[in-house]
Amino acid sequence: MKTSAALDRISPSPTLAITSRVMELKRAGVDVIGLGAGEPDFDTPEFVKEAAIQAIRDGKTKYTNVDGTPELKDAIVAKFARDNKLTYSAPQISVNVGGKHTLFNALVATVEAGDEVIIPAPYWVSYPDVVQFAGGTPVVVPAGAEYGYKLTPEMLERAITPRTKWVILNSPSNPTGAAYTVEELKALGAVLERHPNVWVFADDMYEHIVYDDFRFATIAEVCPSLYERTLTVNGCSKAYAMTGWRIGFAAGAPWLIKAMAKLQSQSTSNPCSIAQAAAVAALTGDQSFLAERARAFQARRDLVVGMLNEAEGIICPTPEGAFYVYPSVAGVIGKTTPKGQRIESDSDFVGYLLDDARVAAVQGVAFGLSPAMRISYATSEALLTEACTRIQQACAALR
Repeated sequence: MKTSAALDRISPSPTLAITSRVMELKRAGVDVIGLGAGEPDFDTPEFVKEAAIQAIRDGKTKYTNVDGTPELKDAIVAKFARDNKLTYSAPQISVNVGGKHTLFNALVATVEAGDEVIIPAPYWVSYPDVVQFAGGTPVVVPAGAEYGYKLTPEMLERAITPRTKWVILNSPSNPTGAAYTVEELKALGAVLERHPNVWVFADDMYEHIVYDDFRFATIAEVCPSLYERTLTVNGCSKAYAMTGWRIGFAAGAPWLIKAMAKLQSQSTSNPCSIAQAAAVAALTGDQSFLAERARAFQARRDLVVGMLNEAEGIICPTPEGAFYVYPSVAGVIGKTTPKGQRIESDSDFVGYLLDDARVAAVQGVAFGLSPAMRISYATSEALLTEACTRIQQACAALR
């Protein structure tokens, strides 16, 4: 017995590996500050938790429809109308076990050998692996800090070939926090209008975490001509602090939604019935806390950006959204640690931070653009201040 060829095409998630390592160190009593996890430190809102408890009391503990209860699909339809001015109906909605499951279902249901999927880099770590698992070819397009970590129309045009099936747009971005403006989305849409066989996977998971009066928009909203070939993807994990509840969802063409449900029927079946009831409450309840939490994240962003830019060898752009920064660490490459180790890569540098400064970040190579690192500021200002102080001291100790 051996593992399958499909399994050999993917790697374990590097971000989850960092999180596991931090938990191991903490269990061993090590004073480590974890800035690698992609989840808010805020608690799930009380009214959402109460809805889940009530669902248990009401006996909503049985199987549901494979890709979502009617109540949750109605709530998602209302959410898209309210927040994005997009009109969908229940047959256009898919509910999945988190955003990663949505990605898996959509690509495995549509990608065949030889198909290409355009992925701007830096990218979320799962994008290329899921493409490869499905038998497709990731076409990685570097979009560095000089481009605001965003795909330009010229880059997109050059990347499209007759084999292109999807382009993935993640805004605000994991790992950079970069977000596309309305005008930038329209410019990308103009390119895609000339290529009618290319579909758009719009990953909007961080929609409600934007700063400085930035106006979030999604491509199907600002480019109506792309509505029929866009899968608009979102979920409850980030904005509603429901990472462990595992509810992601998407809206798109009925045939695609049906294909995703077919795949899901033979994999996970329905998402947790109780989590679905909680998601209904999250999407239909009081939304005012979203802005309050975004303001808290913005204060943390400003603290981290300011302190990292004071560290020798680090340059940290200011993101428009999400809760990550993606600073360049080019200035530390080639330097030597106090223990005599030469820093040859961003992997070496984040290893040095973990071993010597007891701060956990994720190396840029995991996201397809080096030398850099991803830092999550979804933790308290006190811990962020201590972590950034340690990073500053670690950088100052390099020679």
